[in-house]
Amino acid sequence: MEFGLFIQGYVPGFRRQHDPDAEHKAFMDELAAVVAADRAGFKYVWVTEHHFLDEYSHLSANDVMLGWLAHATERIHLGSGIFNPLPQVNHPAKVAERVAMLDHLSDGRFEFGTGRGAGSHEILGFLPGMEDLSGTREIWEDVIGEFPKMWMQDTYQGYEGKFWSLPPRKILPKPYKKPHPPMWYAAGNTSSYEMAARKGLGVLGFSVGDLHSAEKAVGSYKAAIGSAEPVGAFVNDNIMCTIAAYVGEDGQEVRRRAVAARPNYLVSNVFRYHDTFPHPPEVPKWPELIPDADLEAIDYMGSTGQLVLGDPDEALATCRRWEAVGVDQLVFGIGPAPLEDTLETIRLIGEHVIPELDTDPVHRTTRMRDAAAAGS
Repeated sequence: MEFGLFIQGYVPGFRRQHDPDAEHKAFMDELAAVVAADRAGFKYVWVTEHHFLDEYSHLSANDVMLGWLAHATERIHLGSGIFNPLPQVNHPAKVAERVAMLDHLSDGRFEFGTGRGAGSHEILGFLPGMEDLSGTREIWEDVIGEFPKMWMQDTYQGYEGKFWSLPPRKILPKPYKKPHPPMWYAAGNTSSYEMAARKGLGVLGFSVGDLHSAEKAVGSYKAAIGSAEPVGAFVNDNIMCTIAAYVGEDGQEVRRRAVAARPNYLVSNVFRYHDTFPHPPEVPKWPELIPDADLEAIDYMGSTGQLVLGDPDEALATCRRWEAVGVDQLVFGIGPAPLEDTLETIRLIGEHVIPELDTDPVHRTTRMRDAAAAGS
């Protein structure tokens, strides 16, 4: 099992009340964490694209951040988690150009993740008046298969679709490493996992929060990936799940830090904006908040695998449980904890967990990409 980080520009209002530079600090802290993760042996970082989502995610121009990280890191793969390819948000040709440029700047370390937006507040900002937000899936499907053609055809043959069109043009640059970057999809429910598998896409499991739901998602995905008809040049057989991690030398002290980080305020914001996901009945509707977690609640989240929590031995044991359900990549979302705590978590996972569970020096996606290039 491989490991990564997820960053999103989390800027809760309670920080801004005390620090007018909280937004700037959030970005700088996340960049520092990614650089540390690169040195610690993490293989991936996923950088989100969100718009209009106050407090929850201020990271709207992720291509800019990814360009900075391409220069500041050496080994970690840089993923768009996501680039939104809906033509009303980003023209597909410009997305293809950005992906290829980032593949050059990172020396072939780019991972292309896509999705359809975080919910009505974001989506309706670009598609005002849309009554059925599930319609974004049809728009996404109208786009996704064209990216490999833009990268691999010398002159792109052009496209005339229901939602966008482009005459024949040379899409430049072409990706640095052939045939093209690995392709991923941010899935929110079981049917989406199956759909992504059928298209040969890796899944970014941002909505998988515990071991039970991970086992169901993995089963659905792996059952379908064997018969994939890939939209790209190769199948990216990969399922990634995102949780949080709080790791320290002293297991009890790190639990107190986790309580102080107020992780449930971030979760409240998830349901504040992701209203296209099923809303659990026990989760209050914004602006009512999920109560802050106490030590008992934090321990429960650790026991169910919702958090990697405790000292290095506890962290390794929990990560082994995630590996056992078949997850290919475990990614830790950061933001609630102070930078110094995040850096300690990264260091200890790098020293005690990654060497035990990720013994392959080559990235899983690199092997698949290289095999496709050799066979072409």
